[in-house]
Amino acid sequence: MVTRDISVTLTVNGEEHRVECDVRTTLLDALRERLGLTGSKKGCDRGQCGSCTVLSGGRRITSCLTLAVAAQGDDITTVEGLADGDDLHPMQASFLDNDAFQCGYCTPGQICSAVAVVDEMKSGWPSAVTDDLDSAAVSTDDEIRERMSGNICRCGAYANIVAAVRENMPPRDATTVGVEA
Repeated sequence: MVTRDISVTLTVNGEEHRVECDVRTTLLDALRERLGLTGSKKGCDRGQCGSCTVLSGGRRITSCLTLAVAAQGDDITTVEGLADGDDLHPMQASFLDNDAFQCGYCTPGQICSAVAVVDEMKSGWPSAVTDDLDSAAVSTDDEIRERMSGNICRCGAYANIVAAVRENMPPRDATTVGVEA
């Protein structure tokens, strides 16, 4: 079997990394095996569980379905890149405060997805359960559950995950298109 190794430049957590990998290497495998960033987990390896979720330009992606070569030029943020030194990202702190994990396997993907959910809501992006598409989405538990539905928790910590996300949502009256909380 002939392999086709190439040099890929990835910007991860604000740092540029050059990795040599096969053209078929996923972003998840490059992060874990080449860069030693093991926060993102390989759950199903089919993009169905969300444990590999990372942020690409602020939007969530399943890194097990993204080729490393396709991520060149993107600003990738993993769960390791959310904290500022020893200061946890507010979402990471909320997950701890709300006991929003049990075994912790899905937690990195859940946190990355939750960060994107809050940004989507602040920007007024509707979801499948948004009642009025002409106005901003309201941060209800149904909205949070719908938006987080791509991330599976096999332990069933969903109630606490919703509470952690809710804690980071802007006040309801500030959740309008174009208005920052």
